[in-house]
Amino acid sequence: MAAKILDGNKIAKEILEDAKSQIIQLRGRGIVPKLVVIQIGSDPASTIYVEKKHKTCKEIGIESEIKRYPEKIEYDKFIEEIKKLNSDKSVHGILVQSPLPEHLSHKQVYETISVQKDVDGFHPFNHGKNLLGKEGLQPATPKGIMKLLETTKAKLEGKYAVVIGRSNIVGKPIALMLINAGCTVTVANSKTKNLSDFTKKADILICATGKAKLVKEKMVKNGAIVIDVGISRQKSGKISGDVEFEKVKKKAGWITPVPGGVGPLTIASLVQNTLKACGEQENK
Repeated sequence: MAAKILDGNKIAKEILEDAKSQIIQLRGRGIVPKLVVIQIGSDPASTIYVEKKHKTCKEIGIESEIKRYPEKIEYDKFIEEIKKLNSDKSVHGILVQSPLPEHLSHKQVYETISVQKDVDGFHPFNHGKNLLGKEGLQPATPKGIMKLLETTKAKLEGKYAVVIGRSNIVGKPIALMLINAGCTVTVANSKTKNLSDFTKKADILICATGKAKLVKEKMVKNGAIVIDVGISRQKSGKISGDVEFEKVKKKAGWITPVPGGVGPLTIASLVQNTLKACGEQENK
């Protein structure tokens, strides 16, 4: 029996409708939530992501601004720009689009963003809250994944979850969230030896490597929940995820498509984080 498809677009639409109602209430009190997205350089993929975020925010009533800087911007100057936004009371959320150029990526860019405005949940303080299972601003993609899991109505406690990917953006934080939900968790990566020995036992399999079709049908347990976070473009121009979708969906219980799975939930979670940040700042 074919897997049930986790329709990210449908779930995200419901979240955004709820967010829209909250924004109407905030605006009625004279509060206008504002998000600033910062893009360094002109990477085509980053530009698409930034524009999607901007468009979604505009559609539901969040004031959105894109600030673009040249790829060779000096580190000190860039940090000063972030600090200006930190002190701007009209700005409730700050997001620096990744990836960053090499001269910025190993610096303390994400630590400079105000903890209260860190709507991407990348500040060490927010990562620390996630570690302790406390409610902070959670990384948007892992937060979206947890929402997808929630819609399956599967009881997470006691389940065995395998996360393929160890990034600070997806792999590590989603592993922590699953641990906090009571799962037994293994964190692997694309170079893990005998990877299928782990994945074949997983009740929940999350793959976030960016390696097209890494997960094959034979690597998946019957009835497993499969969440595909990866996205890459093939030579043919076709978009592909980390999972061999057409074959794996015959074996899985639930599966996300690419595109239309995790991506819409990432943006919806970003909106939720922006509203949470706005509410906390305005109610001080």
